[in-house]
Amino acid sequence: MRIGFPITGLAAAALCAAAPLAAELPVGAQAPGFTTQAAMAGEEMGFSLRAALSKGPVVLYFYPKAFTQGCTLEANAFAEAMPEFEQLGASVIGMSNDDIDTLKRFSREECRDAFAVGVAGERLIEAYDVALGDSGLSSRTSYVIAPDGRIAMVYSNSDYRGHVRETLEAVRALSQ
Repeated sequence: MRIGFPITGLAAAALCAAAPLAAELPVGAQAPGFTTQAAMAGEEMGFSLRAALSKGPVVLYFYPKAFTQGCTLEANAFAEAMPEFEQLGASVIGMSNDDIDTLKRFSREECRDAFAVGVAGERLIEAYDVALGDSGLSSRTSYVIAPDGRIAMVYSNSDYRGHVRETLEAVRALSQ
């Protein structure tokens, strides 16, 4: 007999550390367009990749689960770096398969009202090739998408610490 257990924060963190990462989309590929529910500063909103790209580059970062240790620290780091991203004309959106109510709280408490977080359903996770096995979660993968819709940079690493640095460098390179 097989017994299933719900994925708790600790289990999600362990899964993220142990599971191999997805293949992700290659640099130069056209980023799949999407619209989704999102939250910023605790308020629900819509997010359209097309609309965001019309304003400049987009940092689209996938993370496994809101309120887990690594995902919280990653959100804090992106929030701290938002003035630099904004100065370069870039938008940032974090994506996970959490529900909108969880993301409203996460946007306020951990993203510090600085950037949006969106609902990444199964189709979106598959489109960006960031599925973390069969868990329903996404791998920790960051994309920088140029205003023309092409992927300019991809960084996939379960350690949250390099994502802000790598995406910021890629956005700087786009602005030169």
